[in-house]
Amino acid sequence: MNDLVVAITGASGSAYAVRLLEVLVAAGRNVHLVVSPAGQQVIGHELGLKIDPANFSIEQLLPDFASSEAGTGRVQIHDYRDFSAGIASGSFQTGGMAICPCSMGTLAAVSQGLSQNLIHRAADVHLKERRKLIVVPRETPLGSIQLSNMKTLADAGAVILPAMPGFYNQPQSIDDLVNFVVARICDQLGVEQDLTKRWGNQSLEP
Repeated sequence: MNDLVVAITGASGSAYAVRLLEVLVAAGRNVHLVVSPAGQQVIGHELGLKIDPANFSIEQLLPDFASSEAGTGRVQIHDYRDFSAGIASGSFQTGGMAICPCSMGTLAAVSQGLSQNLIHRAADVHLKERRKLIVVPRETPLGSIQLSNMKTLADAGAVILPAMPGFYNQPQSIDDLVNFVVARICDQLGVEQDLTKRWGNQSLEP
């Protein structure tokens, strides 16, 4: 299925979300995007982007979206309060969902089935329909409550994919670290990518 869901919440790590959107659109995937108010604030703070909550658009995240280089995918933005959106129903077919980054508040709500907004509800739908749900928490240190919520989601079928970049491929820039995590998310969503070298595909110094 070509449709994917991406949710951006108020955890640190906006660069992961924006890069993920770029890759999915370039791969020709149709993305249903939901951004929480806190997520918009963090994006503006971390990336220096001018976010207008009243007229939020994909061009605010991806300035080159309308250009030919943006790829063939489409992005449909849903208001986080809109429970009438298709992704709020199990009858709407998707190929998976990623919450990137995932705040601890969102993690708690999804793990307890509290569908208080469209992000929570869409995640709940993916769990109950046995579709791929990738949760990308970005928090440290982690307490017993957060770890317990992660285990609850893992037991329910979610993939817990913390924003923990590896260093065995000898990253040279922040972009390399971001691409490492985004590549792992794409692998879970079944999206082909060549963002980073895979283990065994490069020579490593002992």
